[in-house]
Amino acid sequence: MEIAKKITMVLISAMVIIGTGCTKPNDPSNGGNEGNNGGGDNSGINYYNGHAYVDLGLPSGTLWATCNVGAEVPEGYGDYFAWGETTGKSSYHWLTYKYCNGAPTLLTKYCHDSWYGFNGFTDNLTMLLPEDDAATANWGSGWRMPTDAEWRELNSITVIKTWQKGVWGSLFTGPNGRSLFLPAAGYRDNSDLDNAGSDGYYWSNLLTNDPGSAHFISLGEIVASVYHNKNRYYGLSVRAVCSVRQN
Repeated sequence: MEIAKKITMVLISAMVIIGTGCTKPNDPSNGGNEGNNGGGDNSGINYYNGHAYVDLGLPSGTLWATCNVGAEVPEGYGDYFAWGETTGKSSYHWLTYKYCNGAPTLLTKYCHDSWYGFNGFTDNLTMLLPEDDAATANWGSGWRMPTDAEWRELNSITVIKTWQKGVWGSLFTGPNGRSLFLPAAGYRDNSDLDNAGSDGYYWSNLLTNDPGSAHFISLGEIVASVYHNKNRYYGLSVRAVCSVRQN
C-alpha cells in the first residue's frame, strides 16, 4: 500500500509539471511579476521574475526552474549556450566563441593558467559572473546557472528515464514527491545538433582545472554524472535555479 501511494504521488507530480508553462500565465509581458512575488499552490509550482520553478523539498532549499532557458514548456529544448555566453547562435566553435581569439590557448576571460591565456592573460575567475550567466542575463537577478553541488544534490534524488509529451528525458522526484523534467536536448557543435533525443547536457557555472573547459551534467540513458567537462565553445542547455522561496 505504501509503495502504491508513493507511485501515485510521483504520477500526480509529473502530471502537474506536464501542465505547467514556463512563464506566469497572467503576466501579459511574460517578463516579470511586479515585485517577484509568486503565488502558487500545493503543487510546489511558483514564479520568480515571471518564470516558473518547483520546490522539490531539497535540503539546500534550491528551487529549480521548470523549463530550460529559451523554452516555453518543460519538454522544450530551449536555447543552446556556449559557456559564458548569454545568447544562442548558429555555429559553435572556438572561432565563434566570445572569450577567446579563435583557440583554447587564446582565452580572454575566465582563465587561471597563463598558458591558456591570450598573451599570457589570467584573471583567476573560475565561476561565471552574473553578466556572463545565461540564466541571469535572460531571466533577471535571482536566477542563475547551477553549481556543481546543486547538480549533485539533484542527481542524488529519485530519477527515472521517461517520455513526457513525446519527449525523452529525465524525471527527478524530490523528497516531497514533486517532480522536475529535463529533456534530452543534446548539444551543439559547429552547426550540428548531436545526441538530441538520447542525452541531455546541462552547464554548471564552474570551470574545470583546464580553463578551456567547464563542468556540465550528462543525463545519459542509464546514469547521470556531474564530473564531465566540455570545451567552453559547445552549445549546451541551461536549466536555471533560484534560492528565493515565495510564500
